[in-house]
Amino acid sequence: MTMREDLSKDLLPVHGEDIDPVEMARRDLKKSLPKRFYAQAHFELRDGGHVLLLDGRPAQTPGRNRIALPTPAAAQLVADEWQAQAEQIDPATMPVTRIVNSAIDGVAREMDSVRAEIARYAGSDLVCYRASESDGLVQAQAQHWDPVLAFARDTLGARLVLAEGVMFAEQPDHALVAIRQAVDVVEGEMALAALHVMTTLTGSALIALALVRKHFDLEAAWSAAHADEDYQMRIWGADAEAIARRNKRWLEIKAAHDLFQASHI
Repeated sequence: MTMREDLSKDLLPVHGEDIDPVEMARRDLKKSLPKRFYAQAHFELRDGGHVLLLDGRPAQTPGRNRIALPTPAAAQLVADEWQAQAEQIDPATMPVTRIVNSAIDGVAREMDSVRAEIARYAGSDLVCYRASESDGLVQAQAQHWDPVLAFARDTLGARLVLAEGVMFAEQPDHALVAIRQAVDVVEGEMALAALHVMTTLTGSALIALALVRKHFDLEAAWSAAHADEDYQMRIWGADAEAIARRNKRWLEIKAAHDLFQASHI
């Protein structure tokens, strides 16, 4: 077994293992970290793709596919993560690489299924379920979520139904169709994998779509996704473990957002 094969085994799922963009982005492996075996990470245009090279040799995904990116900007994000590694290679510091590998080995084969999964979030989207008590929480949700609904209505043509508490509200077919159409226009496995990560981390297809359509910046989208949590922390105080988990998720959504944008440059 080559050193690169050892690296793939330690860092990422083996070939044939189910690939989920968010689970890969969140993965916290406890195996021994592999040693860095290369001096330089860079990329080069080959056969229409910007290929990651480690000391001039093409790097591969766990599925033994070449790591090739659609744009120089996207390839630079991956190369920078590899170049930044110290004596050992720590996958926790490589969120873009993990999303890229999931895109190549998994999402590329299941584009329609991934689009459908993203669109399904709209059927019970976070921003449609409002508090029925506590004026402060009601106001916080309205402040962060009403602009998301306005985006869905005015930009996507989707008028959504609101509900109080946890009672399920069935959304109109026309709204779900409009949201699916917005997802369908996202092209390429890199952008789609990144959108999937942003959707699952925010719990909202609408927040994710508003973010990639540049209706919100990343900080505003992240605040909208945590409107309930932030309100509870203001009342009861912050929990250190919850803050630590949220900080990790922030790095993941930032990586996804960066990759989405870079894939279109």
